[in-house]
Amino acid sequence: MKSKIFGSLLLLLLCTGLSKAQFTVHKLVNAGYVYQNGSFGEVGGKLLFLKNDDFIFRVGAGALLGAVNGKFAAMPKVQGDVLVNFERNVDLYHSYYFLSGAEVTTKYIAPKVGVSFFGLLDLSGGYAFPLGTKGLNGKEMKGLNINVALNIPTVLLHDLLN
Repeated sequence: MKSKIFGSLLLLLLCTGLSKAQFTVHKLVNAGYVYQNGSFGEVGGKLLFLKNDDFIFRVGAGALLGAVNGKFAAMPKVQGDVLVNFERNVDLYHSYYFLSGAEVTTKYIAPKVGVSFFGLLDLSGGYAFPLGTKGLNGKEMKGLNINVALNIPTVLLHDLLN
């Protein structure tokens, strides 16, 4: 129930903020590693909303895949990020962004902060709060949350493959 409320509020916040300005939308393919009381591989996609290079909004969905207590486990994941660069009027030459966001799975919710290099490589961490009492394969999903993600624009993939 809490995850539905949080997801609805996050979506409402993004929609109201995005409706005031014209944004360019870019599609990204996402792959990465997540540590959450175990190691998980992450695959998915994201949408990047860009008006200028100072503030970038991203929303995404994917799956976390790994082994927990000797059993294969898969968790769906949704996330939202805001990338901020404090250098004004300098477009396209930003090498790093401050990253702030949250991710929600069926087992936990995790606010996070970090850094994104060129908007392509994300390094972030946070703390996960469990949703429910069952955990995943008997293991509680709370505590330190570490993310390393590579975000590849589909335009770049298309150009590389042709």
